[in-house]
Amino acid sequence: MPKLRKPAKLKSLRQQNTLAWIGNHAIAIVLAIGFIGPILFIVLTALMSDQQALTKNLWPTSWHWENFAEVFEKAPMLAYFGNSLLYAGLATAFMLISSVPVAYALSRLKWRGRNTMFYLVIVAMLLPPQVIAVPMYVVWAKMGLTGTLWPLILPNLLGDAFSIFLLRQFLITIPQSYSDSARVDGASELSILFRVILPMAKPGIAAAALFSFLNTWNDYFGPLLYTGENQGNWTLSLGLASFRGVHQVQWNLTMAATVLVMLPVIILFFLAQKQFIEGIKFSGVKG
Repeated sequence: MPKLRKPAKLKSLRQQNTLAWIGNHAIAIVLAIGFIGPILFIVLTALMSDQQALTKNLWPTSWHWENFAEVFEKAPMLAYFGNSLLYAGLATAFMLISSVPVAYALSRLKWRGRNTMFYLVIVAMLLPPQVIAVPMYVVWAKMGLTGTLWPLILPNLLGDAFSIFLLRQFLITIPQSYSDSARVDGASELSILFRVILPMAKPGIAAAALFSFLNTWNDYFGPLLYTGENQGNWTLSLGLASFRGVHQVQWNLTMAATVLVMLPVIILFFLAQKQFIEGIKFSGVKG
């Protein structure tokens, strides 16, 4: 009989530990359900038939994987995907090329007016893009680039205020002794930037790149403003809005298109999750 009590005690102890874990993480569990619930609803609806979608039956009675193929048949999703990838990829690359040197100068170099320039970067972060939309459209129209994605891509060569701020906050966490040692060895500032600082700044760069990619991938206002009348240069955000307008009764196809738009971003986040979290964590260490 004593041997039978031990498993019962272990089972009771496990139940207590489980209840304690649920109690300690109750808020996190509720938030996770709140975030995952809508995504799960979208995925399940995308796999339903047209008759079952948005009914009281939340679980598919039959699985319709062909909905995803039908989306490609009814809309040029591959062309939209290529435009979004071109826009997000080039904008992110140009942002890094221009923002990293500026962040390095604001964080690692001592020069007159550095703090003033940093405050101007913060002010630029607070400026809504809609404020300068009209004059910028006039400028690009005079250059003959409206109807294309270049008015959205080329400005990134001048830097991005939020990315500069994020990278600057990360770079100041790197000890100054690394730069001083390189200077003693005769290294130039460019050599220090590329050989010393950038290898240690990979998490911050990954975080800034991911923020930029997500922002441009999901951008709707910019492509609508510049490419609204040229369907050949539409991005996925515009294509999805148009698809929803045409097929608003077929919610299973609309949800399938939504899943296809979200999928690349979800995969990218999971691939860069570790670097992204490290970049965000260390960016707020110093101010």
